[in-house]
Amino acid sequence: MKSNTDVAQMKNRRSFLRNTLTTGAVVAGSTVLGRHKALAQDSEASAELRKGDIAILRFLAAAELIESDLWQQYAELGGLTSGLPIEVDPNQTLNAYQTALSNLDSDGPQYITSNTIDEISHATFLNGYLQSKGVDPVDFSEFETLQGSTAAGALNVGRLTNLMHLNVDTSWYIRYRSSTNPDFGAAFPQAIKITNRTAIPRTDADFEGTDHIQVIANTAAFHFGFIEQGGSSLYQALSQKVSSLEVLKITLGIGGDEIAHFLEWVDFSGNAVQVPVAPVSDEGLTFPNFFNPLNPLIQPSLIFPVPCEFISPNLPRCSVIRPTNDRFAGAVAAIASFTHDGLFVGQQKEFLRILQQMAEEADAARREF
Repeated sequence: MKSNTDVAQMKNRRSFLRNTLTTGAVVAGSTVLGRHKALAQDSEASAELRKGDIAILRFLAAAELIESDLWQQYAELGGLTSGLPIEVDPNQTLNAYQTALSNLDSDGPQYITSNTIDEISHATFLNGYLQSKGVDPVDFSEFETLQGSTAAGALNVGRLTNLMHLNVDTSWYIRYRSSTNPDFGAAFPQAIKITNRTAIPRTDADFEGTDHIQVIANTAAFHFGFIEQGGSSLYQALSQKVSSLEVLKITLGIGGDEIAHFLEWVDFSGNAVQVPVAPVSDEGLTFPNFFNPLNPLIQPSLIFPVPCEFISPNLPRCSVIRPTNDRFAGAVAAIASFTHDGLFVGQQKEFLRILQQMAEEADAARREF
């Protein structure tokens, strides 16, 4: 367990991260999504942004706020303790969750903290850009009411997302090792069936038991990949609808960062299903050694996307982000995926209604000239 000094350091760092998120999300004139003003396409301030581009940017801001919230929870319990890499501060005290994550990669806590900062920056920028164009920013503070972890290190604040009842879709792990593409109707089984599991320590009791906390960390590893591959596809799908070249620059720039995140977590999750970590089991969930027996569709050392069908099955196979069409990668699909994942267990119906409306508006956008 952490000393009082360590806990104080972590609270200071987490307060900084959360303040960064709050500053980006709640800008002047806090406005709830369901009651925001008309998009004001006719006003001089926002004339250069078309209705479709505004809908896309607002939905992406919403998605980034959701990601910021969940990554903040991961960072509080599994991120850096002292704010410095372990290599720089080898004497920092790690909790059992951080240790289990470090078993997957010694830089795991650093990656988690970095990913969190990135997502906060995305949400802050998108809201700032919208406001600069005279469009109301996205504000979810009214819905930050969920009870999060009570384990030592977690902040006692309301949450937007729930990481303690996850149904993690692990089919992405096989999809990116396959030469087929869901845009052409391909379907993929689950690499590991993860149903109603926690990806963070819920209480201090979850720090106990080596296998128990390792399975929680392994669940988080596959959830990291699930979240970031979804973001990669979402930005790809919505970029095809953008009208403004400046907005396209935004979606491609942030979308590229989401891909960078995803590739790291592909490697990270692969380490959860090979020695020395795997096999490991707890409470009915097993992470086997995917090298025994070896199957290319679940091979841990395959980090980059395998070439697959793209544009037409008659064309040469190409390594790409997939899926990219609305049905599987659009805004509505993203919300359905988040909901099935269990991220919104306990969340208000009004929040889900607003998200669905925003998603439908984003998917309805069409590229204009």
